[in-house]
Order: sequence, then structure tokens, then C-alpha cells
Amino acid sequence: MTDFKLLDREGRGMLLAAMAKIVQRDGQWIVPSQSKCGDKYRVDPSEQSPHCNCPDHELHGCVCKHIYAVRYVIQRELFSDGSEQIKESLLVAKTVRKTYPQQWPAYNRAQTSEKETFQHLLAALCEGIPEPPQEGRGQRRIPMSDAVFAVCFKVYSTLSGRRFMSDLRDAHDKGHIGCVPHFNSLFNYLENENLTTVLRELITRSSLPMSAIERDFAADSTGFTTSRFHRWFDHKYGKLRQEHEWVKAHLMVGVTTHIVTAVEIHDRNTGDNPMLPLLLDATAKNFQMSEVSADKAYASESNFQAIAAHGASAYIPFRAGTNGRIGGLFAKAFHYFSMYREEFLQHYHMRSNVETVMMAIKTKFGDAVRSKTETAMKNEVLCKILCHNICVLIHAMHELGVQLDFAAAPTCTTNLKVAQQFA
Repeated sequence: MTDFKLLDREGRGMLLAAMAKIVQRDGQWIVPSQSKCGDKYRVDPSEQSPHCNCPDHELHGCVCKHIYAVRYVIQRELFSDGSEQIKESLLVAKTVRKTYPQQWPAYNRAQTSEKETFQHLLAALCEGIPEPPQEGRGQRRIPMSDAVFAVCFKVYSTLSGRRFMSDLRDAHDKGHIGCVPHFNSLFNYLENENLTTVLRELITRSSLPMSAIERDFAADSTGFTTSRFHRWFDHKYGKLRQEHEWVKAHLMVGVTTHIVTAVEIHDRNTGDNPMLPLLLDATAKNFQMSEVSADKAYASESNFQAIAAHGASAYIPFRAGTNGRIGGLFAKAFHYFSMYREEFLQHYHMRSNVETVMMAIKTKFGDAVRSKTETAMKNEVLCKILCHNICVLIHAMHELGVQLDFAAAPTCTTNLKVAQQFA
């Protein structure tokens, strides 16, 4: 059986022509979508000016699989044995997939020592956390550094609070924390609003060793589901409906090492567009920015100006029907996108790295949060991102020769040419 993912656009068009119901209506061909059930695309397969309203054709301006599918349907109608020719050609329609080099010895060392190294780096990050004053009498609070270490290490372990206690006692025996808190205390720490500011600062500190490597960045947002539900009554159908609540995180990511340089967590309905200037400002404090890639949700004049203000070039595509009447940097970017599409896509391809980072965080530390309150859910997501950054540093130590010293200025023994081979 042919693997659909290994086919190029022409091969997928052949498969679509053999399996889907493609009809002609009002002078245009109607092709069903394979990824979105019920959606259909209108196709003009002419050789002079082919057109399709699918996202692939609108973004890349190339002949998409739907156009190829219509052309093969027309060919099949002209030749009685066309269907057999299509099936045979599928066997040779595979494309050569691009592969990326991996330093397996360094990767194996990083993976096999990750948990132990993670505790050392996390403890080093927590050493500089200031301790807020405690007023009044009563039992002394556990130091903030121990609290941050405990909750981050718990998130890294992906275990429940009770089953995590053995790991926490082991960390205490190694001298990473001064005392072992009760498992209920871990949940109380996550509900501390002061922890949000501390975690954001630690994420920034953990990204500093990559300031000598990262020049190109990508932005996007992702959601983490919760155990809470949003319920409403649907008057049209007379039913009570519900959906998961979720926490939305906006990230800025270095495309070379996949380090997270800035994060914003807001309401689930917060748009992506207004968050980009905040991510840019936070990243520009510690990194020199050359390129910024983002999807079409970020295409606005204010965002193009914000990127240019930091001396970087923006690579953001545009929605169908967009024109350059707004003027300014928006018009310049639109004309570049329209006239130099292949060159644009070579830079825009780096945006896929932020998708990789979000999937890596969710795969390794879970795509859901266990906390119940708003503050705790936000802090738990920040812990996941901090854990990801520390894991990135561990791999950079083995693969790029990065020397880590959080007490001093960050240093790196590699250079950009060496680092670019891992992009």
C-alpha cells in the first residue's frame, strides 16, 4: 500500500483522482478536501493560469494536488485505460525526503545523562532566586529556591505528586534542595502568583547561553488542555454542550537550537497578532535578531514595524485577497511575498521549527495541565517551557560545546558556522 505522505503533489493528485469523487459544475471542477471533512475546493486546471482556492496553492502559488487530480480525471476520461496507468505510476511517484544529520554519540550521551544533569542545571538556576520576606509568626516557609526546584522537577518527571516524592528525596540526598516538602505543598506553590514572575525570569536566564548562536527566530501559539470544561446550552439544537478549557501560550523560539527566548500566557481567546511585539521586545533584550518568521495570523503593519525596529527582516505570508493598499512596510512585504515567492519560502520554512518545539514540549511533558486554578495552570505551563529549555541546554553542551555558568556571563565555545548545521 502506497504511503500518502511520501508522495509529491503530483503523486497525491494521482491518488486523489483514483479515490475521490471529482465532478464538474458551473464551468469549474469540485475536488473534496482530504484533511477537512466536508470541505471542497474549486479548481481551474488550465495550463495557462491554473487556480485552486486551497491553502497550498494560495500560499505557494504552485500547481497543487487538486489541480493535478482534475488533470488526471480529464486524462482518464480521454483514455479508457487511464485508471490503470495512474495506479502503475503511483509506484514511482515517491520523492526523496530531506534528512538532517545527527551526532549520535553526542545525542546518546545527552539522553543517557539528562535526568542527572537536569537536576544540576535546575539547582544552579534556582540559586539566585531572591527570598521574599515573611511577616508575622508561624512556621517558616520553605525557601523559594527549593519550591521552584520541586515544582519544576515534578513537571519534568510527569508523575503525580505522591509518586514523585521518591525522586524529590533523592534530590535532597544529593544536596539540590535543603528540605523535602510535603506533596500537597507542591500544589500550593503552583498557586503562588509570585512564582509566575520567577519562572518567566528563569526561562529568560536559561536562554542566555544561546545568545551567541541564535539569530533567526519564529513565533507561534499553542494550547494546553485542562481538566475544566466550558459548558453552554445550544438553543438551536436544544442540547447542553461542553468543551475543554485550555491555556494558551505564545512563544518566540530560536530556530537553530529550539530554545524558547520569550513566552506570554494570556486568556484562551487572546489573538496571536497583539502578542508578537511583546515577544520581540523580550527577545531583543538578550539576542541580536536577523530574521523573524510567523504564520499569516501575524501579518499586520504594526508587527512589520515592530520587527523592523529591532533590525530584523520579517517573513510572514498573507491571506488570500490581501493587497498592498495599506502602504508602508506592509506593502513592501506583500510585494516581496508576491514577486519572489520561492526566495520567500526558503526563509519562511524556518517557521516549522516553532511547531517542532511545541510538539517536543507536549510530547515530553504532556499536552495537558493537572492544575485547577488559573494561576496554577499558567505556572505549570511555564514549568514545562523551563524544563524544555534546560533539556535544550543539555543537548547543546554535548553537541555544540556550550559551557554553562549561570553565575557569570553566558559563554559558548562554538561558532555560528558550527551551529548552523543543526538548524
